[in-house]
Amino acid sequence: MVSSSSDPLATRHSTVSRENVREEDALKVLSAYLADDMRACNQAIIDRMQSSVPLIPQLGAHLVAAGGKRLRPLLTLASARLCGYQPSAEQQRHVGLAACVEFIHTATLLHDDVVDESTLRRGMASANALFGNKSSVLVGDFLFARSFQLMTADGSLKVMAILSEASATIAEGEVLQMSTQNDLSTPIERYLEVIHGKTAALFAAACRVGAVVAEQSEKEELALEAYGTNLGMAFQLVDDALDYAADQQVLGKTIGDDLREGKITLPVLAAYDAGTEEERVFWKRVIEDNEQTDADLPRALDIIARTDAIKTTLKRAERYAHKAAEALEVFPDSELKALLVKTVLYTVNRVN
Repeated sequence: MVSSSSDPLATRHSTVSRENVREEDALKVLSAYLADDMRACNQAIIDRMQSSVPLIPQLGAHLVAAGGKRLRPLLTLASARLCGYQPSAEQQRHVGLAACVEFIHTATLLHDDVVDESTLRRGMASANALFGNKSSVLVGDFLFARSFQLMTADGSLKVMAILSEASATIAEGEVLQMSTQNDLSTPIERYLEVIHGKTAALFAAACRVGAVVAEQSEKEELALEAYGTNLGMAFQLVDDALDYAADQQVLGKTIGDDLREGKITLPVLAAYDAGTEEERVFWKRVIEDNEQTDADLPRALDIIARTDAIKTTLKRAERYAHKAAEALEVFPDSELKALLVKTVLYTVNRVN
């Protein structure tokens, strides 16, 4: 990154080091700053997971126990507070919408793990591994329904439009990812379209609704939407890099899942583009033909390391991180604004 006094990320170096640099866990600090709001949000999540059908709260309890970063609901709470939202004891719209955002996200995770046949989620057995695919899909549907109940309870057509549009975009992103699977001819632009749909769209919506409940102008709404979009893009790029460059115990899921599933991500596209002819033949066999052996993941990691594909991916993530931080410049300086910038730094330097 370029250092300058006006650069909101000027405290960082030009290339992220996965080995020696660990940004302060900004999410813990942000969670502590919004502790009361997060407690209320977590309680709302638990309350709305209750059902007379025993399997639903059982599976819900497993999801809550698995934890997670709760980044998306945090963004809704933080965005509302950044915009000066002052809830009353009777009406805490930001809390309900933060829970709504988390339900949308969790529903997509349940469905994704079924589609991807994943067995680990956040270091624990995935819901589909414990409860089966049918249960995971149906409880995912239940959570989507709960999210729309929360939107309706909020009463804002604008909020409903933003979050329902994000939900549709997520589904489109997942379908688009499926259509690019095993296809090494996928352009980088199409890959970026995929991660915008599957990840960045909900980040953007989570942030924008915070400005809506605070009754801010479109300028603030769009600034927070841009912050969320670019943060989400950076987040997913790092996620895709971690699948080939992380410690499996720290990451909390199986390394190399993307390779086994034939997913087209930037580390693979960059390694394929910069590789030798022999290496391209290797990628075509393991990705396009889906013919894999136990020795293929170590070789893939070696090729990715030799071609600097992780560095290529992280540099692009940093560019989105810059844009996210710059989007916040329309807001006056405050402790919360500084924490949101630190959240960007954490995102591009995280190890899980």
